Amino acid sequence: MPKEVFGPSFSFLPRSELLSFEEITRLASAFASLGVSKLRLTGGEPLLRTELEKLISMLGGIDGIEQLALTTNGTALAGRAEDLRLAGLTRVTVSLDALDDKAFGEMNGLGVPVARVLEGIEAALACGLAPVKVNMVVRRGVNEHSILPMAEHFRERGLTLRFIEYMDVGNTNGWSPQDVVPAGEIRGLIEARWPLERLEPDHAGEVAVRYRYRDGAGEIGLIASVTEPFCGGCTRARISSDGKLHTCLFSGTGHDLRTPLRAGADDLEIERLIAGIWSGRADRYSQLRALTAEAAARPEMSYIGG
Repeated sequence: MPKEVFGPSFSFLPRSELLSFEEITRLASAFASLGVSKLRLTGGEPLLRTELEKLISMLGGIDGIEQLALTTNGTALAGRAEDLRLAGLTRVTVSLDALDDKAFGEMNGLGVPVARVLEGIEAALACGLAPVKVNMVVRRGVNEHSILPMAEHFRERGLTLRFIEYMDVGNTNGWSPQDVVPAGEIRGLIEARWPLERLEPDHAGEVAVRYRYRDGAGEIGLIASVTEPFCGGCTRARISSDGKLHTCLFSGTGHDLRTPLRAGADDLEIERLIAGIWSGRADRYSQLRALTAEAAARPEMSYIGG
């Protein structure tokens, strides 16, 4: 969230417009009734949400939910990992774009040392939140020099590192096609150092193309939504904190679920509403990027989650 936009004077949503834990759980239950088996808490930074462990416990009690994951910047993870696991969290993904503080700060503006994030990763591993995955967004001219050091660091620890092409999510990150380091280029850099072998997808709708190090030192993932769009196989839906259903990461508008929820709609009505929205979706922003990038009104990543 760029500080020049989201500074001290920015007016955030009043709490009354945010979904309560009970409302989040009810929506999640509706999705589970429709076949969803995995939930992910993201943001923004989910560890800023007060009493997050309580929400995790509530979500973990939903019939049909087999995995409950969290994506975090890791800066508050070290002191929370054990409580999160005890509450029912099963997996964690940590965002880390570089190992040197300068590039790390240029990518996210957090102003915190890399060491704090690495400490969070170790804490997650120590308490059994495994497998831990690490996401690295790569931006030309900012952190592409960190690709090999990051790969070396995490392959030595047996952790999956996923490289993500820099995307035009939101309207404040100043995205340009020239900023993108293609997944093919990233793969080539790594393969020249450590030979790779492509793996089959773990599950339908998997967004990362997986590669195994031929020497057995774990694997990497490449998420190429800019150069190799995967719209046709996308199985992900997102609920914003104010109760809008987004059927695409790049959708400019969401479908309001909070209003019917608070107006007294019963569970079956909510399920039918969700099913109708999902079955009628036609999102393929990444495939149309070349035609729509100038005109699209996109929400910020911090608003609908990654």
